[in-house]
Amino acid sequence: MPMTDHFDRLAEKAQLGRDPASVRRRIEHMEHLLEGLFVVPVINRRIGLDVILDALPVAGDAVAAALGGWIIWEARNLGMSKWQMARMAGNVGFDFALGLIPWVGAIPDFFFRSNTMNLKIIKRHLDRHFPESAVVEGEIVKR
Repeated sequence: MPMTDHFDRLAEKAQLGRDPASVRRRIEHMEHLLEGLFVVPVINRRIGLDVILDALPVAGDAVAAALGGWIIWEARNLGMSKWQMARMAGNVGFDFALGLIPWVGAIPDFFFRSNTMNLKIIKRHLDRHFPESAVVEGEIVKR
């Protein structure tokens, strides 16, 4: 088996495709990692790395903002408008600023989910411009 076939299969398994459906899956996975990794038992609310990283002053917020920036980078590669990109950057920037508040920064971060809002913006764009990448109940629908 040639090495290029092997690398192509690895890239496919890792969802490294540049097609809109692959980008959608990657962004959804990153949003889940940042906003919904596990459920807090008593209040039955999902949290992810975005809230957990608030335990590290400044550095944790910077890492969370960088991961949110990666989502925006993926959106840029989809050809989204500058206005949509600015809205998403504003969401991440506001989330970053909230997280900088010492000790209480995790509380607003718990309720303000910038990555979830950005995912909604990206999904609207994908559904409008790439309807073939639409997902119904976790499966890709081919039209």
